[in-house]
Amino acid sequence: MSTIRIQPLTAKAFAPYGEVLDTAGAPDKLINQGLCGRYHDRATLEFAEAGTAGISLFKAELRALPYRLDLMERHPLGSQAFLPMSMDAFLVIVAPDLAGTPGTPVAFRTDAGQGINFHRNTWHGVLTPLSGPGLFAVIDRIGAGENLQEHWFEHPYTIIA
Repeated sequence: MSTIRIQPLTAKAFAPYGEVLDTAGAPDKLINQGLCGRYHDRATLEFAEAGTAGISLFKAELRALPYRLDLMERHPLGSQAFLPMSMDAFLVIVAPDLAGTPGTPVAFRTDAGQGINFHRNTWHGVLTPLSGPGLFAVIDRIGAGENLQEHWFEHPYTIIA
């Protein structure tokens, strides 16, 4: 079994797979009498076919390290954003596409308050909270068509801190 070490989530390292959603830097503008910073338009929602953006809530079970990675998935018809509804970190696993299957995975640990948006057709792991059960707002494509592909690894990976 191959081992993958978790790295911090940064916009530069994650750019091939999607966008980091956070409040880094100054807000784009202040609203609500100057008491609220708006960090505007942080994710590119992308849909390949007719459909609409939907917001769903996901409850994900706590996972532990070392984590056994045996499944990755992707969504060929739309991007997918994971926004934690707590200030807890979670594990994000992605992989490049190699002729229709995931290449070697890369693992990131978010900082408190970070979310992510996967580009359309990006191989990724499942929601993986590390600090207790996780509640996430998920923004993705709602509509007809096959928008889920799964890949089960013959030889799973072990993800370590």
